[in-house]
Amino acid sequence: MLSFHKAVEQDFSAVNDLIIDNLHSKVGLVENIGHYIVDSGGKRLRPVVVLLSALANGYKGTEHLSVAAVIEFIHTATLLHDDVVDVSALRRGRETANQQWGNAPSVLVGDFLYSRAFQMLVELGDMDIMGVIADATNVISEGEVQQMANAGNSDIDEKIYFEVIYRKTAKLFESAAQIGAILASADSQPMADYGRHLGMAFQIIDDVLDYQGDVSSIGKNVGDDLAEGKMTLPLVHARDHLTGPEREIICQAIENKSAENFAAILSAVKSCGSLEYSIEQAKLQAEQAKKALAELPDSQFKTVMADLADFSVSRLS
Repeated sequence: MLSFHKAVEQDFSAVNDLIIDNLHSKVGLVENIGHYIVDSGGKRLRPVVVLLSALANGYKGTEHLSVAAVIEFIHTATLLHDDVVDVSALRRGRETANQQWGNAPSVLVGDFLYSRAFQMLVELGDMDIMGVIADATNVISEGEVQQMANAGNSDIDEKIYFEVIYRKTAKLFESAAQIGAILASADSQPMADYGRHLGMAFQIIDDVLDYQGDVSSIGKNVGDDLAEGKMTLPLVHARDHLTGPEREIICQAIENKSAENFAAILSAVKSCGSLEYSIEQAKLQAEQAKKALAELPDSQFKTVMADLADFSVSRLS
């Protein structure tokens, strides 16, 4: 168990129980796919952020447990849908649900998880929290569409890249942290800032890992982003700092959605410092996340939130 799980160990266990209880369905295939993806070994960082944010802001109730489960259901639903859109074969080191059961069941179970999340929100009856979640799911959907529309476009710049990763990844982290503060009747903006920067750092490092990780560490095939035609930060930086054949091979790989020349592209990306540049951008985001914690009273939860920001970058080691 990682240190930030240990800090909220009892609450984290209660959230896991809630997740399992709310996966129940009279339709067996729904439960089978739901359990498969939920039990696939993820760190459940977004629910942990809800718990940490609530407790760091002095929350004493139990509604943070339900909200944490809601956040995980929404995240899991997006994974099911993303894997279908991206035609992914591996997630967290094992076959994706769509690889096992097919696209249609994966999409429909993703829909089930979304609707179950909103059933749980209705039970909570907090319109502020429901508003945050509704906005988040809308923004995440926009991000998925934007990324799909950008696939194969080698002209994507940093501004667009950061827009996409905010929508697809950072928005749910932002909402998770924000809701913790709302539950505690505290100022939610610093927590929203924390979550946003934390999520940005995580995604940038995920994109770096596609060029220096392996299946066991990143849970997917190295080069998958390239094969999907995604202009991630290392590629954007390399394209802007290379000329001639090296630049052309990157543009062609994106436009053709091919990882065939991965070794040559990796060499080119390394040669102009694009991985180091991307890591520095992630570190800047992590530092901004920690700065957002400044006004919180000192506690073990605040300390762990800062540690989590550091962890977002340290996954490279």
